[in-house]
Amino acid sequence: METRKIGSLEVSVVGLGCNNFGRRIDQEATKLVVDAALDAGINFLDTADIYGGTKSEEFLGNVLGSKRDSIVLATKFGMPHEDGRNGAKPAYVKLALEDSLRRLQTDRIDLYQLHKPDNETPIADTLGAMNDLVKAGKVREIGCSNFSPLQLQEAEKAAEGGARFVSVQNEYSLLNREPEKGVLKECRELHIAFIPYFPLASGLLSGKYRKGQPIPEGTRIQEGSERLTAGNLETVEALIGFAESRSRTILELAFSWLLAHGEVASVIAGATKPEQAISNAAAAAWKLTGDEMKEVAQILSNQYASTT
Repeated sequence: METRKIGSLEVSVVGLGCNNFGRRIDQEATKLVVDAALDAGINFLDTADIYGGTKSEEFLGNVLGSKRDSIVLATKFGMPHEDGRNGAKPAYVKLALEDSLRRLQTDRIDLYQLHKPDNETPIADTLGAMNDLVKAGKVREIGCSNFSPLQLQEAEKAAEGGARFVSVQNEYSLLNREPEKGVLKECRELHIAFIPYFPLASGLLSGKYRKGQPIPEGTRIQEGSERLTAGNLETVEALIGFAESRSRTILELAFSWLLAHGEVASVIAGATKPEQAISNAAAAAWKLTGDEMKEVAQILSNQYASTT
């Protein structure tokens, strides 16, 4: 599989999101998904201390074993979990890191990410603590998540020659283009890798949800979801038509469209079954042409205009 850079890290252009581990699937099923992802060429695994109530990290620690050295392992801290632990104060940053190392059964984190901004802690203080972890060899690179353009600028200035954020992980998909309002521009200017999460818009771009058809049982999105709007379903139908006219699937389009943006380093997608991990890994093979990107942009523009 093609790889791209996140700082000094070489990552597969499709990553495995581990938010389902310990929440939707158990230890045994986690092993099957991880093994399938690695066999399919994925080397970038992204988790967080909050996923599965810390079970995601624990399950990964149990299944990686000797495979640890062949992967790029990312985790996050800062969201509330375990008796209200949260935030980005220096003492907590170091405590959270030690907890993650223990659960993951490893001696270092390749990409350690602040899960969300902490408005009560100066970003310079947080970066100082993360820099200490890098200097100690416990963290290779640092990143952030759910940051705005202004917050990225502030973090860059606050780094002052120490460890700096080399990545930002925000929601981005064909149906959620918020990063185009400034974050992608900052990524280009500051040389920060962009990691999109929810690339399938919680499944809407998987092809399982079709206009005029019943909602599949047991899927993440159910009746009443704010994502399941008439406008989104119309857009999905148009995108399916575009993909099928080229003997492709909307799943392939969702991944390949994101990867056509040079700021994107790796598309993070979760899986609850081995076959999903395999399909996700294969989806990035479509290289969209400039004309195809323009046609997709027109579809998205037309659908936006029809709902405003």
